[in-house]
Amino acid sequence: MEHFVVSALKYRPQTFEDVVGQGSITQTLQNAIDQNHLAQALLFCGPRGVGKTTCARILAKKINQDESQDPNEDFAFNIFELDAASNNSVEDIRNVIDQVRIPPQTGQYKVYIIDEVHMLSQAAFNAFLKTLEEPPKHAIFILATTEKHKIIPTILSRCQIYDFKRIGIEDAKQYLKHIADKESVQIEDDALYLIAQKADGAMRDALSIFDRIVSFSGNAISVQQVAENLNVLDYDTYFSATDFLLQQDIPQALLLFDEILKKGFDGHHFITGLASHFRDLWVAKNPATESLLEVGTNTREKYLLQAQKTSEAFLQRGIELANQCDLNYKTSKNQRLLVELCLMQLASILSEDEKKKSKPFIIPAKKVKLPKKAVESTVTEAQVVEVAPAPTPEPVKEIPLPKVQIPIPTDRKVVSGLSLSSVQKKKAHQEQLDQITPKETEQPKSVFSEAQFMEVWKKYTQQLIDQGERNLATLMELDTPSLVNETEIHLSFPNHTNKLELERAQQLFMPFIKNELNNHAIALHIEVNETQEKKYVFTPMEKYEQFKAINPVIEKIRKEFKLDL
Repeated sequence: MEHFVVSALKYRPQTFEDVVGQGSITQTLQNAIDQNHLAQALLFCGPRGVGKTTCARILAKKINQDESQDPNEDFAFNIFELDAASNNSVEDIRNVIDQVRIPPQTGQYKVYIIDEVHMLSQAAFNAFLKTLEEPPKHAIFILATTEKHKIIPTILSRCQIYDFKRIGIEDAKQYLKHIADKESVQIEDDALYLIAQKADGAMRDALSIFDRIVSFSGNAISVQQVAENLNVLDYDTYFSATDFLLQQDIPQALLLFDEILKKGFDGHHFITGLASHFRDLWVAKNPATESLLEVGTNTREKYLLQAQKTSEAFLQRGIELANQCDLNYKTSKNQRLLVELCLMQLASILSEDEKKKSKPFIIPAKKVKLPKKAVESTVTEAQVVEVAPAPTPEPVKEIPLPKVQIPIPTDRKVVSGLSLSSVQKKKAHQEQLDQITPKETEQPKSVFSEAQFMEVWKKYTQQLIDQGERNLATLMELDTPSLVNETEIHLSFPNHTNKLELERAQQLFMPFIKNELNNHAIALHIEVNETQEKKYVFTPMEKYEQFKAINPVIEKIRKEFKLDL
């Protein structure tokens, strides 16, 4: 059995001209070699499978070649490759530094290719700094990485950086077509585009997919076989779904989605693909953007044909609904219903637009039969009835309103509000208002006894308890009020805090007491009794002193057992 070599190794580029999609970088490296401007430390960074290691090997071979030497010479003795993912310690870097000192036996340069350099440890980076900054004249370092942000800035500043880009779909398709011709494989253009899109800019992934498809389908490959093997939906599925939506055929759209689910595809994959399909239709509507349509010739014609059937309003609304469904898919508990609801909304876009464009319903005017006495004029072919114009109403006579003259004092002077004269005038004005203002009606002042007052006081306290206002009720029960001079209530509290609280609350209970006793001359007077204040204890020390005064034995017990408050 003959040994099989994968396409990624079999067709690995051997010259800069064979590298796909990196024209600016390969041209720069070739010019640097020709003009002898090549730096001694290079950093190749970019996504996977775009040609970083390949360009490093080509560069290492190019700089050692002479016109007299064999072009197929690979100078393997002068190229040292180190995988930093598995050799990332300080000892590994020290071994490289020791080898750098030895000049090459053949050729001019020793090239050290360190792949996945971001995997080196911090100590290894620090050990590598001095050698990387001042290497020997015969040594060139080429570092390759997919994660440039993980490399320390001191390493970046010592290297000439080359950023590799993702390979475009068109470039990948052309290279796959070139390999298919060499391998005598017949494959449709749409299938090549599908492989290139699935590879997502990585040429190595595209070649791996190509090998897998050839193993599955043989030397004749169709787009349906590629879609089945890659577990992606083909273009015809989205064309059929769009036709059903344009026809507002919701049942057929739901049945198509059910078939997609039965084939093992994910609903999320379908709705994102439908949004991309709408985007491609929008691109195909305008000849200026038609070049953005990265599909085969047959599929391009289908896009142009279906784009004529769709409107920009439908596509814009369709992309919005599909994108909203895409955002809500992962958080939805019923994902199938979410996609089906999105399909129903997409199928209803045209009907909503028709409703918006339709004219509003207008109630027709009633036909009024004209009397026979109306003015008639005979015409040779038809009889036309003319309606006499309505009599113009008589103009309404305007009744002039009586003019009211407001006397304005002529001797009025503008006076500043802060002057002495303004203060005197304000005082005189207030006295005039006091004379004009009528006297207030006398309030009732019925006579009541202290027992009647205490009954009303307890009645209000009980209402507070029933309503849950226990704080105010406790405050009113803190001292027994006494009635002085028939209308003055006296209370004595132990501290100023209780006095202020009751004074603030008197707006609540004083109107009640006045109305119950029918006397509005009642006043409240609160005093703070210092002797009474000392009777109340609040702190633990005050409580202990009170207990000690009652029973002095407590002090002996505290000292005996060394207790603390």
